[in-house]
Amino acid sequence: MTETQVLIIGGGPVGLALAVDLGLRGITVTLIEQSARHSPQPRAKTTNVRSMEHMRRWGVAEAIRAAAPLPRAYPTDVVFATRLFGRTLAKFHNAFFGTDGPPDDRFAERAQWTPQYKVEGALRARAASLPGVTLRFGARLESMTQDADGVDACLTMIDTGRSETIRAAYVIGADGARSRAREAIGANMQGSHAFAQHVNLVIRAPALAEAMTREPAIMYWLVNAESAAFTGPMDGADTWFFMFSLGRDAVLPDAPALQARLNAAFGRDVPTEILVVDPWSAHSLIADRYRDRRILLAGDACHLHPPFGGYGMNLGLGDAADLGWKLAAVLRGWGGAELLDSYEAERKPAHRRVIDEAVANHALLATDLARPGLEAEGPAGDAVRAEVGALILAGKAREFHSLGVVLGTHYDGSPIVVPDGTAPMPDHPTDFQASARPGNRAPHLWLADGSSLFDHFGAGFCLLVTAPGPGPDVARLVSAAEATGLPLRVLLPQDARLGALYGARLALIRPDQHVAWRGDTLPMDAGALLDWVRGAAMATMP
Repeated sequence: MTETQVLIIGGGPVGLALAVDLGLRGITVTLIEQSARHSPQPRAKTTNVRSMEHMRRWGVAEAIRAAAPLPRAYPTDVVFATRLFGRTLAKFHNAFFGTDGPPDDRFAERAQWTPQYKVEGALRARAASLPGVTLRFGARLESMTQDADGVDACLTMIDTGRSETIRAAYVIGADGARSRAREAIGANMQGSHAFAQHVNLVIRAPALAEAMTREPAIMYWLVNAESAAFTGPMDGADTWFFMFSLGRDAVLPDAPALQARLNAAFGRDVPTEILVVDPWSAHSLIADRYRDRRILLAGDACHLHPPFGGYGMNLGLGDAADLGWKLAAVLRGWGGAELLDSYEAERKPAHRRVIDEAVANHALLATDLARPGLEAEGPAGDAVRAEVGALILAGKAREFHSLGVVLGTHYDGSPIVVPDGTAPMPDHPTDFQASARPGNRAPHLWLADGSSLFDHFGAGFCLLVTAPGPGPDVARLVSAAEATGLPLRVLLPQDARLGALYGARLALIRPDQHVAWRGDTLPMDAGALLDWVRGAAMATMP
């Protein structure tokens, strides 16, 4: 029997990210994935700014950028047009904040537009480079049995049919919408089921490169009554994705009908090779529970939603960032008995918040924007196009300039966050206001030496000292951390901007870069504070 500290089921971006996070913390990990290789699926093309901040921390951000098919100077614009070779209706510049440019204090990394399989490739290489991580592709989970000390997972090697058992202290199910791990713990998906049907294609069409030259964009929304769709380049040459909507009960078109739909959307006949056909139904679902003792769920195994806004993979990467340090803390012995329970307490509200936003984006699709006379010549057509363009700019900005959603994830009410009595910041999809209120992502700055503040936080907890003065409190917290084995770094950047940005002399930053506590002086015994934030004493503020 093979033994490992953590068994991860699923070799997509969420499972691989968890393997990297845990491997970097010295945890032994075995990841199994039934597929032998990654295929060029058309999903998850946006790795947003928050996910790229995680990639930076995991040491893979530059590898992802290097693997991206489009050049760094290529604009991350989104164009709305009647057809790919038709008239432009509206344009969103710097969608998802992915265009290369001068450093922005709001985030440590700009977004990266690249297909999911490129992200997976970079994460896979990073995971394979870590000595404690074992990747096993072509292995299928058959069943799991828990006891007080761990989980026995029975596997089948797909190429040989050989059976094997792996013993793990914990199992993470990151195995997607049809999760075997979710079935094993008896969790149910709750919410809205199949409220729309869509088809994703991967196509090869060299003639489409003309559109990238004429009006470069990462995505083109094609608005017309005949063949409304979304399309965009996947490799900077001749491979594109193409997505369109069907009625809930419609039958998938055959190859000639698909080609006719493509030609209508492009506005001219374009020789096309269809490489992948990927039908799917839009859901808004969240699992009723994420954990059963030693088995936990992450990514699509516990939440599903429409892709509009690019949140799906990124939401799962956020799960990995939250769960990785907590699981490592428990296995290392400094995490409290209730630390893993905080995973669902924190992530489920975050999932609901983002899923609600994705559903709102799904309410206005290309099919909803077509109007009579949209492609007419002359002043009448110009008037209709202007009307639709204004509607697009007003209704879709929240989807493409969504920094408030992406960076505004907060853990209000978390049992391992110490509240300070301040009011939450306004929650707006586009407007982001940095705040060090406990539970929020720590505010970011580029320091005078050109480095990111986040680069100095380290892998464990970080006590950020924003102004001189609280030396005795710092010493007490350091001593308490040493007594419990909690990894703590003290950071004194000596940057005058930090005091106002963080609103306190001291801020305790978690390993996932969220604020656990802030204040000018310790509000209680240093050991009690650390017990609170490590899940060893779920108390309330005295």
